[in-house]
Amino acid sequence: MKKGITALFILLFVGYGMAQTNSELLKHYESFYKEMQKQGDVNGVINALTHLNVLSPSKDRRDTLAYVYMNNNQHLEALNTIGIEKEESDSNLAVQIKAIALKALNQPKRALDQFEMLYGRKQTPYLAYEIADLKIQLGDNDGAAVNIDYGIDKATEEMKYAFYERQQPYEVSLKAAFYHLKGLVAYNKDKNNIDAAIGFIDEALKSDPNFNLASMSKQALQSRKEATPE
Repeated sequence: MKKGITALFILLFVGYGMAQTNSELLKHYESFYKEMQKQGDVNGVINALTHLNVLSPSKDRRDTLAYVYMNNNQHLEALNTIGIEKEESDSNLAVQIKAIALKALNQPKRALDQFEMLYGRKQTPYLAYEIADLKIQLGDNDGAAVNIDYGIDKATEEMKYAFYERQQPYEVSLKAAFYHLKGLVAYNKDKNNIDAAIGFIDEALKSDPNFNLASMSKQALQSRKEATPE
């Protein structure tokens, strides 16, 4: 009987000690996390959040860790943290992370699923642009046209979209970006009417003359027009 009581006491003591240790570690890494945030140390933030997720797993912490990875262009790590499946129970942040990371990793179909889930929760011109862009990549020009028309109608002059095909990223008006896509769709749907496609791209360049990607698209279309026999 005494042996049983002693063993129970040891187990309780060990359990209490582990709980104390776990609580102390949580406090340590919470403080460490705040300090790394203050210093802007991304690797330190990732380290702290990883430990916190191990010590006290939570969906919010997992989403936050994935967001930090994504924001640091570590897209594979972000997806390894939260997965790639389409989950209706995901937070808006988790869906956004999956969408952006999958697009960056050249997974347009899976990225489109995530962007459309976000769009179903709240329609915005920015989401419409991402969806239209991905639909064009996947060959759904009619579907893209619907999103483009919505975007042109709803985008305001203050809305900007960033492009990264040059060494120095730049921004153009979101409406100009939509007109560029409209030109691509027009060409994809009727390759014999290059002038119509160029007309939409000219509309984009009229709004933003320094829209480099639109200029490149226009040059490519003009080259094809010149190469086409009369």
